[in-house]
Amino acid sequence: MNAIKRVLCCLLCAGLLLMPLCGSGESSRTPDTAPEVRVLLRRLGLTDRIDLTLTGRYLLRAGETEMLFSESARIILQIREGTIYLICNEVTMPLGKSVSLLRQRGANSSPFLRFGSTAAAYPGDLSITIKDGQFHAVLTLSMENYLLGVVPYEMSEYFPLEALKVQAICARTYALSRLNPQRDYDVVDTTDDQVFRGITEDTPKCTQAVRETDGLVITDGKRLIPAYYSASNGGQTEIPEHAWSGHDHYSCFAIKDDPYDMENPESLTRTTVLKKDGSSIPKGFLGLLRENVLAEPEMAGFSADEGAFRVDGIESIELTDPLYGAPSRVMTKVKITVRVSGRKILEEPDLHWEPEPGETGTAPEEAPEVKLSDFMSAGTYTLELPLLPKAAILLGMSISGTGNEIITVTEDETAFTMVSGRYGHGVGMSQRGAQWMAGKYGKTCEEILDFYYPGMVLKQYSSGIAEVPTPPPLLAQTPGPAATPTPRPTLMPVTVDDLPEGSWIASVEGIEDDSTLNLRSIPSPGGSILTRLYKHQRLLVLEDDEIPGWAHVRTDAIEGYVMTSFLERVEE
Repeated sequence: MNAIKRVLCCLLCAGLLLMPLCGSGESSRTPDTAPEVRVLLRRLGLTDRIDLTLTGRYLLRAGETEMLFSESARIILQIREGTIYLICNEVTMPLGKSVSLLRQRGANSSPFLRFGSTAAAYPGDLSITIKDGQFHAVLTLSMENYLLGVVPYEMSEYFPLEALKVQAICARTYALSRLNPQRDYDVVDTTDDQVFRGITEDTPKCTQAVRETDGLVITDGKRLIPAYYSASNGGQTEIPEHAWSGHDHYSCFAIKDDPYDMENPESLTRTTVLKKDGSSIPKGFLGLLRENVLAEPEMAGFSADEGAFRVDGIESIELTDPLYGAPSRVMTKVKITVRVSGRKILEEPDLHWEPEPGETGTAPEEAPEVKLSDFMSAGTYTLELPLLPKAAILLGMSISGTGNEIITVTEDETAFTMVSGRYGHGVGMSQRGAQWMAGKYGKTCEEILDFYYPGMVLKQYSSGIAEVPTPPPLLAQTPGPAATPTPRPTLMPVTVDDLPEGSWIASVEGIEDDSTLNLRSIPSPGGSILTRLYKHQRLLVLEDDEIPGWAHVRTDAIEGYVMTSFLERVEE
Protein backbone atom coordinates (compact mmCIF):
# COMPACT_ATOMS: atom_id res chain seq x y z
CA MET A 1 0.00 0.00 0.00
CA ASN A 2 1.50 3.36 -0.98
CA ALA A 3 1.78 6.38 1.34
CA ILE A 4 -1.22 8.23 -0.06
CA LYS A 5 -3.50 5.21 0.32
CA ARG A 6 -2.31 4.72 3.92
CA VAL A 7 -3.21 8.32 4.78
CA LEU A 8 -6.64 7.96 3.21
CA CYS A 9 -7.30 4.73 5.09
CA CYS A 10 -6.23 6.25 8.41
CA LEU A 11 -8.45 9.26 7.94
CA LEU A 12 -11.43 7.14 6.90
CA CYS A 13 -10.97 4.95 9.96
CA ALA A 14 -10.78 8.09 12.10
CA GLY A 15 -14.16 9.18 10.82
CA LEU A 16 -13.18 11.81 8.24
CA LEU A 17 -14.51 11.59 4.69
CA LEU A 18 -12.53 13.21 1.85
CA MET A 19 -14.01 14.12 -1.52
CA PRO A 20 -13.27 16.49 -4.41
CA LEU A 21 -14.94 19.91 -4.56
CA CYS A 22 -16.73 19.14 -7.82
CA GLY A 23 -20.20 17.69 -7.46
CA SER A 24 -21.28 18.17 -3.83
CA GLY A 25 -18.42 20.39 -2.71
CA GLU A 26 -19.81 23.92 -2.99
CA SER A 27 -22.10 25.01 -0.15
CA SER A 28 -24.10 28.11 -1.08
CA ARG A 29 -24.41 30.83 1.56
CA THR A 30 -27.46 32.97 2.03
CA PRO A 31 -26.68 36.51 0.77
CA ASP A 32 -25.37 38.65 3.59
CA THR A 33 -27.59 41.40 4.92
CA ALA A 34 -24.52 43.31 6.10
CA PRO A 35 -20.87 43.57 5.13
CA GLU A 36 -18.37 41.15 6.53
CA VAL A 37 -14.87 42.22 7.52
CA ARG A 38 -11.64 40.28 6.92
CA VAL A 39 -9.23 40.52 9.83
CA LEU A 40 -5.56 39.64 9.53
CA LEU A 41 -4.67 37.85 12.78
CA ARG A 42 -1.28 39.32 13.58
CA ARG A 43 -1.35 39.81 17.35
CA LEU A 44 -1.62 36.06 18.04
CA GLY A 45 2.00 35.69 16.91
CA LEU A 46 1.27 32.71 14.65
CA THR A 47 4.48 31.24 13.27
CA ASP A 48 4.69 27.73 11.80
CA ARG A 49 2.04 26.04 13.95
CA ILE A 50 -1.60 26.69 14.84
CA ASP A 51 -3.51 24.76 17.52
CA LEU A 52 -7.28 25.09 17.06
CA THR A 53 -10.43 24.01 18.86
CA LEU A 54 -13.43 24.02 16.52
CA THR A 55 -16.54 24.83 18.54
CA GLY A 56 -19.41 24.02 16.22
CA ARG A 57 -19.09 22.37 12.84
CA TYR A 58 -16.36 23.39 10.44
CA LEU A 59 -15.59 22.32 6.90
CA LEU A 60 -11.93 22.26 5.89
CA ARG A 61 -11.07 22.96 2.25
CA ALA A 62 -7.62 22.57 0.75
CA GLY A 63 -7.36 22.35 -3.03
CA GLU A 64 -9.71 19.55 -4.08
CA THR A 65 -10.00 18.13 -0.58
CA GLU A 66 -12.88 18.67 1.87
CA MET A 67 -13.14 17.45 5.47
CA LEU A 68 -15.97 18.00 7.94
CA PHE A 69 -15.05 18.05 11.62
CA SER A 70 -17.12 17.27 14.67
CA GLU A 71 -18.67 19.92 16.95
CA SER A 72 -15.65 20.15 19.29
CA ALA A 73 -12.72 18.89 17.26
CA ARG A 74 -9.14 19.86 18.04
CA ILE A 75 -6.68 20.04 15.19
CA ILE A 76 -3.15 21.20 14.52
CA LEU A 77 -1.93 22.89 11.36
CA GLN A 78 1.83 22.99 10.84
CA ILE A 79 4.21 24.18 8.13
CA ARG A 80 6.79 21.63 7.02
CA GLU A 81 9.11 22.37 4.10
CA GLY A 82 6.74 24.95 2.65
CA THR A 83 3.60 22.80 2.91
CA ILE A 84 0.70 23.02 5.40
CA TYR A 85 0.09 19.73 7.21
CA LEU A 86 -2.99 18.70 9.17
CA ILE A 87 -2.35 16.77 12.39
CA CYS A 88 -5.47 15.10 13.71
CA ASN A 89 -5.77 12.06 15.96
CA GLU A 90 -2.13 11.08 15.38
CA VAL A 91 -2.66 11.23 11.61
CA THR A 92 -0.59 13.69 9.55
CA MET A 93 -1.71 14.78 6.08
CA PRO A 94 -0.30 17.36 3.62
CA LEU A 95 -2.83 19.97 2.51
CA GLY A 96 -0.83 22.20 0.18
CA LYS A 97 -0.18 25.93 0.32
CA SER A 98 -3.57 27.17 1.55
CA VAL A 99 -6.39 25.99 3.80
CA SER A 100 -9.86 27.33 4.64
CA LEU A 101 -12.02 26.48 7.66
CA LEU A 102 -15.68 27.34 6.95
CA ARG A 103 -18.56 27.46 9.45
CA GLN A 104 -21.36 24.95 8.92
CA ARG A 105 -24.83 24.52 10.38
CA GLY A 106 -24.96 22.12 13.32
CA ALA A 107 -26.10 21.79 16.93
CA ASN A 108 -24.14 24.96 17.72
CA SER A 109 -25.82 27.64 15.62
CA SER A 110 -22.89 30.08 16.00
CA PRO A 111 -19.66 28.19 15.28
CA PHE A 112 -16.39 29.71 16.43
CA LEU A 113 -12.69 28.94 16.75
CA ARG A 114 -10.33 29.03 19.72
CA PHE A 115 -6.58 29.45 19.23
CA GLY A 116 -4.32 27.43 21.53
CA SER A 117 -5.13 28.06 25.18
CA THR A 118 -6.90 31.39 24.62
CA ALA A 119 -10.40 31.70 26.05
CA ALA A 120 -11.70 34.13 23.42
CA ALA A 121 -14.02 32.96 20.66
CA TYR A 122 -13.24 33.83 17.03
CA PRO A 123 -16.60 33.48 15.20
CA GLY A 124 -15.87 33.32 11.52
CA ASP A 125 -14.33 31.57 8.55
CA LEU A 126 -10.55 31.22 8.62
CA SER A 127 -8.33 31.42 5.51
CA ILE A 128 -4.72 30.33 5.97
CA THR A 129 -1.79 30.67 3.58
CA ILE A 130 2.00 30.74 3.94
CA LYS A 131 3.95 33.99 3.69
CA ASP A 132 7.66 34.26 4.41
CA GLY A 133 7.63 30.77 5.92
CA GLN A 134 4.92 31.60 8.49
CA PHE A 135 1.16 31.41 8.69
CA HIS A 136 -0.87 34.26 7.22
CA ALA A 137 -4.31 33.83 8.80
CA VAL A 138 -7.37 35.93 7.90
CA LEU A 139 -10.67 35.66 9.78
CA THR A 140 -13.87 36.65 7.95
CA LEU A 141 -16.81 37.52 10.20
CA SER A 142 -19.84 39.79 10.39
CA MET A 143 -19.22 43.45 11.18
CA GLU A 144 -21.34 43.38 14.34
CA ASN A 145 -19.55 40.29 15.72
CA TYR A 146 -16.23 41.93 14.88
CA LEU A 147 -17.19 44.93 17.01
CA LEU A 148 -17.88 42.65 19.99
CA GLY A 149 -14.17 41.79 19.91
CA VAL A 150 -13.02 45.38 19.38
CA VAL A 151 -14.93 47.67 21.76
CA PRO A 152 -13.84 45.95 25.04
CA TYR A 153 -10.18 46.26 24.05
CA GLU A 154 -10.17 49.67 22.42
CA MET A 155 -11.93 51.00 25.51
CA SER A 156 -12.85 48.92 28.56
CA GLU A 157 -15.88 47.45 30.27
CA TYR A 158 -15.64 50.03 33.08
CA PHE A 159 -16.04 53.02 30.70
CA PRO A 160 -19.41 54.83 30.75
CA LEU A 161 -22.00 53.36 28.38
CA GLU A 162 -22.27 56.54 26.28
CA ALA A 163 -18.52 56.52 25.67
CA LEU A 164 -18.68 52.84 24.69
CA LYS A 165 -21.46 53.65 22.21
CA VAL A 166 -19.21 56.30 20.66
CA GLN A 167 -16.44 53.70 20.40
CA ALA A 168 -18.77 51.21 18.73
CA ILE A 169 -19.90 53.76 16.11
CA CYS A 170 -16.33 54.91 15.42
CA ALA A 171 -14.99 51.35 15.16
CA ARG A 172 -17.84 50.32 12.83
CA THR A 173 -17.32 53.38 10.62
CA TYR A 174 -13.56 52.92 10.51
CA ALA A 175 -13.80 49.23 9.60
CA LEU A 176 -16.33 49.90 6.83
CA SER A 177 -14.04 52.60 5.43
CA ARG A 178 -11.21 50.05 5.26
CA LEU A 179 -13.03 47.36 3.23
CA ASN A 180 -10.75 46.71 0.28
CA PRO A 181 -11.43 43.91 -2.22
CA GLN A 182 -8.00 44.53 -3.79
CA ARG A 183 -6.29 42.96 -0.73
CA ASP A 184 -6.76 39.61 0.97
CA TYR A 185 -7.71 41.34 4.25
CA ASP A 186 -9.34 44.62 5.32
CA VAL A 187 -7.91 45.33 8.78
CA VAL A 188 -5.31 43.88 11.13
CA ASP A 189 -6.12 42.95 14.72
CA THR A 190 -3.61 45.38 16.30
CA THR A 191 -3.41 49.13 16.89
CA ASP A 192 -2.26 49.44 13.27
CA ASP A 193 -6.02 49.40 12.67
CA GLN A 194 -8.15 48.36 15.65
CA VAL A 195 -7.41 45.91 18.45
CA PHE A 196 -9.46 42.73 17.98
CA ARG A 197 -9.04 39.94 20.52
CA GLY A 198 -12.03 37.72 19.92
CA ILE A 199 -15.24 37.59 21.96
CA THR A 200 -15.70 36.76 25.63
CA GLU A 201 -18.81 36.70 27.83
CA ASP A 202 -17.53 39.05 30.54
CA THR A 203 -18.13 42.39 28.77
CA PRO A 204 -21.94 42.87 28.88
CA LYS A 205 -21.77 46.69 28.83
CA CYS A 206 -19.62 46.67 25.68
CA THR A 207 -22.04 44.22 24.08
CA GLN A 208 -24.92 46.55 25.00
CA ALA A 209 -23.11 49.48 23.36
CA VAL A 210 -22.70 47.52 20.11
CA ARG A 211 -26.32 46.36 20.11
CA GLU A 212 -27.77 49.82 20.88
CA THR A 213 -25.82 51.42 18.02
CA ASP A 214 -26.53 48.63 15.55
CA GLY A 215 -25.61 49.81 12.05
CA LEU A 216 -24.89 53.45 12.96
CA VAL A 217 -22.00 55.10 11.09
CA ILE A 218 -20.49 58.59 10.80
CA THR A 219 -20.73 60.52 7.54
CA ASP A 220 -20.11 64.09 6.39
CA GLY A 221 -23.65 64.07 5.07
CA LYS A 222 -22.69 62.49 1.75
CA ARG A 223 -19.94 59.95 2.30
CA LEU A 224 -18.57 57.69 4.99
CA ILE A 225 -15.59 59.23 6.79
CA PRO A 226 -12.59 57.30 8.17
CA ALA A 227 -13.58 57.71 11.82
CA TYR A 228 -10.08 57.87 13.29
CA TYR A 229 -9.61 57.91 17.03
CA SER A 230 -6.74 57.60 19.48
CA ALA A 231 -6.17 56.92 23.15
CA SER A 232 -5.40 60.52 24.12
CA ASN A 233 -4.83 63.68 22.10
CA GLY A 234 -2.79 65.57 24.71
CA GLY A 235 -5.34 68.38 24.94
CA GLN A 236 -5.72 69.22 21.24
CA THR A 237 -7.24 67.32 18.33
CA GLU A 238 -5.32 66.83 15.09
CA ILE A 239 -6.37 66.63 11.44
CA PRO A 240 -5.65 63.70 9.08
CA GLU A 241 -3.59 65.82 6.66
CA HIS A 242 -1.03 66.43 9.41
CA ALA A 243 -0.94 62.86 10.66
CA TRP A 244 -0.67 61.20 7.24
CA SER A 245 0.92 62.93 4.26
CA GLY A 246 -1.34 63.15 1.21
CA HIS A 247 -4.53 62.30 3.11
CA ASP A 248 -7.84 63.50 1.66
CA HIS A 249 -9.52 66.42 3.39
CA TYR A 250 -12.69 65.74 5.39
CA SER A 251 -14.75 68.57 6.85
CA CYS A 252 -15.53 66.56 10.00
CA PHE A 253 -12.01 66.95 11.41
CA ALA A 254 -10.52 70.08 12.98
CA ILE A 255 -7.68 71.27 15.21
CA LYS A 256 -9.32 72.31 18.46
CA ASP A 257 -8.46 72.32 22.15
CA ASP A 258 -9.84 69.38 24.13
CA PRO A 259 -10.22 70.25 27.83
CA TYR A 260 -11.87 66.89 28.55
CA ASP A 261 -8.77 64.94 27.56
CA MET A 262 -6.63 67.33 29.62
CA GLU A 263 -8.84 66.96 32.70
CA ASN A 264 -8.99 63.16 32.66
CA PRO A 265 -6.39 61.89 35.16
CA GLU A 266 -6.20 58.64 33.19
CA SER A 267 -4.89 60.37 30.06
CA LEU A 268 -1.37 59.09 29.55
CA THR A 269 1.29 61.73 30.16
CA ARG A 270 5.02 61.79 30.87
CA THR A 271 6.56 64.28 33.30
CA THR A 272 10.17 65.35 33.71
CA VAL A 273 11.28 67.77 36.42
CA LEU A 274 14.50 69.65 35.71
CA LYS A 275 15.77 71.32 38.87
CA LYS A 276 17.23 74.76 38.37
CA ASP A 277 20.45 73.71 40.10
CA GLY A 278 21.06 71.16 37.32
CA SER A 279 21.01 68.17 39.66
CA SER A 280 18.18 66.18 38.04
CA ILE A 281 19.02 66.18 34.34
CA PRO A 282 18.58 62.70 32.78
CA LYS A 283 21.85 61.19 31.65
CA GLY A 284 20.96 61.08 27.97
CA PHE A 285 19.81 64.70 27.83
CA LEU A 286 22.89 65.79 29.79
CA GLY A 287 24.98 64.18 27.05
CA LEU A 288 23.09 66.18 24.41
CA LEU A 289 23.73 69.40 26.34
CA ARG A 290 27.42 68.57 26.71
CA GLU A 291 27.76 67.83 22.99
CA ASN A 292 26.21 71.17 22.00
CA VAL A 293 27.94 73.31 24.62
CA LEU A 294 31.35 71.89 23.72
CA ALA A 295 30.74 72.94 20.10
CA GLU A 296 30.74 76.60 21.22
CA PRO A 297 34.02 78.47 20.45
CA GLU A 298 34.33 79.59 24.06
CA MET A 299 34.71 75.97 25.15
CA ALA A 300 38.01 75.51 23.32
CA GLY A 301 40.53 74.02 25.70
CA PHE A 302 37.94 72.27 27.90
CA SER A 303 37.92 68.49 28.14
CA ALA A 304 35.20 66.61 26.27
CA ASP A 305 35.19 63.78 28.83
CA GLU A 306 31.82 63.00 30.38
CA GLY A 307 33.15 63.49 33.90
CA ALA A 308 34.74 66.86 33.05
CA PHE A 309 31.47 68.64 32.31
CA ARG A 310 28.80 69.87 34.70
CA VAL A 311 25.60 71.89 34.49
CA ASP A 312 25.52 74.29 37.45
CA GLY A 313 22.16 75.84 36.69
CA ILE A 314 19.22 76.05 34.27
CA GLU A 315 18.07 79.63 33.78
CA SER A 316 15.24 79.22 31.27
CA ILE A 317 13.41 76.70 29.11
CA GLU A 318 11.16 77.69 26.22
CA LEU A 319 9.42 75.59 23.57
CA THR A 320 9.32 77.13 20.08
CA ASP A 321 8.50 76.56 16.41
CA PRO A 322 5.07 74.90 16.15
CA LEU A 323 5.19 72.02 13.67
CA TYR A 324 2.19 73.16 11.63
CA GLY A 325 1.84 76.79 12.64
CA ALA A 326 -0.95 78.21 14.79
CA PRO A 327 -3.16 76.94 16.33
CA SER A 328 -1.09 73.72 16.54
CA ARG A 329 0.64 73.28 19.90
CA VAL A 330 3.06 70.60 18.70
CA MET A 331 6.41 72.35 19.22
CA THR A 332 9.58 71.22 17.50
CA LYS A 333 12.40 72.99 19.37
CA VAL A 334 13.46 73.52 22.96
CA LYS A 335 15.42 76.69 23.79
CA ILE A 336 17.36 76.19 27.01
CA THR A 337 19.83 78.47 28.83
CA VAL A 338 22.36 76.74 31.09
CA ARG A 339 25.32 77.72 33.25
CA VAL A 340 28.11 75.19 32.96
CA SER A 341 31.53 74.43 34.35
CA GLY A 342 34.25 72.15 33.11
CA ARG A 343 37.84 71.07 33.47
CA LYS A 344 40.48 72.52 31.18
CA ILE A 345 43.23 70.47 29.64
CA LEU A 346 46.51 71.48 31.29
CA GLU A 347 48.84 69.05 29.60
CA GLU A 348 48.37 66.56 26.78
CA PRO A 349 50.21 63.23 27.21
CA ASP A 350 53.04 62.37 24.86
CA LEU A 351 51.57 59.51 22.86
CA HIS A 352 54.65 59.13 20.63
CA TRP A 353 56.70 56.15 21.74
CA GLU A 354 60.02 54.90 20.42
CA PRO A 355 62.08 52.11 22.01
CA GLU A 356 65.33 53.03 23.70
CA PRO A 357 68.52 51.72 22.04
CA GLY A 358 68.61 47.96 22.59
CA GLU A 359 64.99 47.90 23.89
CA THR A 360 62.44 45.63 22.21
CA GLY A 361 58.69 45.23 22.58
CA THR A 362 55.58 47.24 21.85
CA ALA A 363 54.20 50.52 23.11
CA PRO A 364 52.59 50.53 26.56
CA GLU A 365 48.93 49.46 26.50
CA GLU A 366 47.82 52.33 28.75
CA ALA A 367 48.46 55.86 27.55
CA PRO A 368 49.42 58.48 30.14
CA GLU A 369 46.45 60.34 31.63
CA VAL A 370 45.49 63.82 30.46
CA LYS A 371 46.20 66.38 33.16
CA LEU A 372 43.12 68.46 33.87
CA SER A 373 42.38 71.49 35.98
CA ASP A 374 39.82 71.59 38.74
CA PHE A 375 36.25 72.48 37.71
CA MET A 376 35.93 76.11 36.69
CA SER A 377 33.12 78.25 35.34
CA ALA A 378 32.77 77.88 31.59
CA GLY A 379 30.01 80.46 31.04
CA THR A 380 26.32 80.62 30.22
CA TYR A 381 24.97 79.29 26.93
CA THR A 382 21.60 79.39 25.19
CA LEU A 383 21.01 76.33 23.05
CA GLU A 384 18.21 75.66 20.57
CA LEU A 385 17.80 71.88 20.30
CA PRO A 386 15.44 69.65 18.27
CA LEU A 387 12.63 68.74 20.63
CA LEU A 388 10.91 66.06 18.53
CA PRO A 389 11.87 63.37 18.62
CA LYS A 390 15.48 63.52 19.93
CA ALA A 391 15.27 65.67 23.05
CA ALA A 392 11.83 64.27 23.94
CA ILE A 393 13.22 60.73 23.87
CA LEU A 394 16.29 61.65 25.94
CA LEU A 395 14.07 63.40 28.49
CA GLY A 396 11.88 60.29 28.75
CA MET A 397 8.89 62.17 27.31
CA SER A 398 8.25 60.11 24.17
CA ILE A 399 4.87 58.40 24.53
CA SER A 400 4.07 56.53 21.32
CA GLY A 401 7.24 57.12 19.33
CA THR A 402 5.46 59.14 16.64
CA GLY A 403 7.15 62.44 17.51
CA ASN A 404 3.88 64.40 17.71
CA GLU A 405 3.60 64.84 21.47
CA ILE A 406 2.22 68.09 22.87
CA ILE A 407 4.73 69.25 25.50
CA THR A 408 4.28 72.08 27.98
CA VAL A 409 6.70 73.75 30.40
CA THR A 410 5.88 75.36 33.73
CA GLU A 411 8.26 77.04 36.14
CA ASP A 412 8.37 77.48 39.90
CA GLU A 413 11.06 78.71 42.29
CA THR A 414 13.17 75.57 42.12
CA ALA A 415 12.44 73.72 38.88
CA PHE A 416 11.02 73.54 35.37
CA THR A 417 8.35 70.88 34.91
CA MET A 418 7.87 69.46 31.43
CA VAL A 419 4.74 67.42 30.68
CA SER A 420 4.07 65.58 27.41
CA GLY A 421 0.72 64.25 26.26
CA ARG A 422 -0.89 62.61 23.20
CA TYR A 423 -0.88 58.84 22.98
CA GLY A 424 -1.47 58.14 19.31
CA HIS A 425 -2.07 60.36 16.30
CA GLY A 426 -4.63 62.61 18.02
CA VAL A 427 -7.06 62.65 15.08
CA GLY A 428 -10.79 62.44 15.79
CA MET A 429 -12.19 61.04 19.03
CA SER A 430 -10.00 60.88 22.13
CA GLN A 431 -10.95 57.77 24.09
CA ARG A 432 -9.92 59.40 27.37
CA GLY A 433 -11.73 62.58 26.41
CA ALA A 434 -14.91 60.65 25.58
CA GLN A 435 -14.63 58.76 28.87
CA TRP A 436 -14.45 62.06 30.79
CA MET A 437 -17.23 63.75 28.80
CA ALA A 438 -19.62 60.86 29.50
CA GLY A 439 -18.56 60.09 33.08
CA LYS A 440 -17.82 63.55 34.49
CA TYR A 441 -20.16 65.77 32.47
CA GLY A 442 -22.92 63.35 31.47
CA LYS A 443 -22.57 63.98 27.74
CA THR A 444 -24.52 61.74 25.39
CA CYS A 445 -23.11 59.67 22.57
CA GLU A 446 -24.31 62.21 19.98
CA GLU A 447 -22.83 65.17 21.91
CA ILE A 448 -19.44 63.45 22.13
CA LEU A 449 -19.47 62.67 18.42
CA ASP A 450 -20.42 66.26 17.58
CA PHE A 451 -17.44 67.53 19.59
CA TYR A 452 -14.86 65.28 17.94
CA TYR A 453 -16.34 65.18 14.42
CA PRO A 454 -17.85 68.66 13.93
CA GLY A 455 -20.58 68.70 11.30
CA MET A 456 -20.92 64.91 11.25
CA VAL A 457 -24.19 63.21 10.27
CA LEU A 458 -25.15 59.81 11.70
CA LYS A 459 -26.60 57.33 9.21
CA GLN A 460 -27.53 53.68 9.38
CA TYR A 461 -26.69 50.85 7.04
CA SER A 462 -28.52 47.52 6.88
CA SER A 463 -26.95 45.32 9.54
CA GLY A 464 -27.24 41.65 10.35
CA ILE A 465 -25.34 38.38 10.33
CA ALA A 466 -25.09 35.98 7.42
CA GLU A 467 -26.77 32.62 7.82
CA VAL A 468 -24.42 29.70 8.38
CA PRO A 469 -24.64 27.20 5.49
CA THR A 470 -25.60 23.55 5.79
CA PRO A 471 -22.71 21.08 5.34
CA PRO A 472 -22.70 18.69 2.35
CA PRO A 473 -24.96 15.72 3.29
CA LEU A 474 -22.40 13.00 2.60
CA LEU A 475 -19.71 14.67 4.72
CA ALA A 476 -22.17 15.43 7.51
CA GLN A 477 -22.62 11.70 8.13
CA THR A 478 -19.02 11.15 9.24
CA PRO A 479 -17.63 13.87 11.55
CA GLY A 480 -14.02 13.49 12.64
CA PRO A 481 -12.40 13.16 16.08
CA ALA A 482 -10.17 15.54 17.98
CA ALA A 483 -6.41 16.00 18.16
CA THR A 484 -4.41 17.04 21.21
CA PRO A 485 -3.21 20.69 21.36
CA THR A 486 0.26 21.69 22.48
CA PRO A 487 1.34 24.46 24.84
CA ARG A 488 2.44 27.94 23.78
CA PRO A 489 5.93 28.51 22.30
CA THR A 490 8.92 27.66 24.48
CA LEU A 491 10.48 30.59 26.35
CA MET A 492 14.06 31.56 25.53
CA PRO A 493 16.78 30.41 27.97
CA VAL A 494 18.73 32.89 30.09
CA THR A 495 22.10 31.82 31.49
CA VAL A 496 23.08 33.69 34.67
CA ASP A 497 26.07 31.86 36.13
CA ASP A 498 27.66 35.12 37.28
CA LEU A 499 25.52 38.24 37.27
CA PRO A 500 27.44 41.26 35.97
CA GLU A 501 27.69 44.09 38.48
CA GLY A 502 24.51 46.16 38.58
CA SER A 503 22.46 43.63 36.61
CA TRP A 504 19.41 41.69 37.81
CA ILE A 505 16.90 39.06 36.68
CA ALA A 506 13.42 40.10 35.61
CA SER A 507 10.29 38.35 34.38
CA VAL A 508 7.81 39.69 31.84
CA GLU A 509 4.57 39.93 33.82
CA GLY A 510 2.68 43.11 32.95
CA ILE A 511 0.86 41.68 29.91
CA GLU A 512 -2.16 39.47 29.21
CA ASP A 513 -1.71 35.70 28.89
CA ASP A 514 -2.34 35.78 25.14
CA SER A 515 -0.33 38.93 24.49
CA THR A 516 3.37 39.73 23.96
CA LEU A 517 5.90 42.42 24.88
CA ASN A 518 7.94 44.09 22.14
CA LEU A 519 11.73 43.84 22.40
CA ARG A 520 13.02 46.90 20.53
CA SER A 521 16.32 47.86 18.92
CA ILE A 522 16.54 51.20 20.76
CA PRO A 523 14.96 52.49 23.99
CA SER A 524 11.99 54.14 22.30
CA PRO A 525 8.45 53.15 21.20
CA GLY A 526 9.61 54.08 17.70
CA GLY A 527 12.42 51.50 17.68
CA SER A 528 12.14 48.51 15.36
CA ILE A 529 10.74 45.32 16.94
CA LEU A 530 13.43 42.64 17.23
CA THR A 531 11.10 39.96 18.62
CA ARG A 532 8.03 39.57 20.82
CA LEU A 533 8.43 38.26 24.37
CA TYR A 534 5.83 36.02 25.99
CA LYS A 535 4.52 36.30 29.53
CA HIS A 536 6.88 34.81 32.17
CA GLN A 537 9.90 35.18 29.86
CA ARG A 538 12.97 35.73 32.04
CA LEU A 539 15.43 38.46 31.10
CA LEU A 540 18.84 39.56 32.26
CA VAL A 541 18.57 43.30 32.86
CA LEU A 542 22.03 44.63 32.02
CA GLU A 543 21.19 48.13 33.20
CA ASP A 544 18.34 50.56 33.54
CA ASP A 545 19.05 52.56 30.42
CA GLU A 546 19.89 56.22 30.25
CA ILE A 547 16.36 56.78 28.92
CA PRO A 548 13.84 56.86 31.81
CA GLY A 549 11.38 53.95 31.75
CA TRP A 550 13.53 51.63 29.62
CA ALA A 551 15.88 48.76 30.39
CA HIS A 552 18.66 47.13 28.38
CA VAL A 553 18.02 43.36 28.50
CA ARG A 554 19.14 40.11 26.95
CA THR A 555 18.43 36.40 26.76
CA ASP A 556 20.84 33.75 25.49
CA ALA A 557 19.41 34.37 22.01
CA ILE A 558 18.88 38.12 21.64
CA GLU A 559 19.51 41.55 23.17
CA GLY A 560 17.48 44.77 23.09
CA TYR A 561 15.32 47.17 25.08
CA VAL A 562 11.97 46.86 26.87
CA MET A 563 9.82 49.16 28.98
CA THR A 564 10.51 48.59 32.68
CA SER A 565 6.81 48.91 33.59
CA PHE A 566 6.26 45.38 32.21
CA LEU A 567 9.05 43.77 34.27
CA GLU A 568 9.10 42.26 37.75
CA ARG A 569 12.30 41.55 39.64
CA VAL A 570 13.01 37.85 40.25
CA GLU A 571 14.82 36.92 43.44
CA GLU A 572 17.30 34.12 42.71
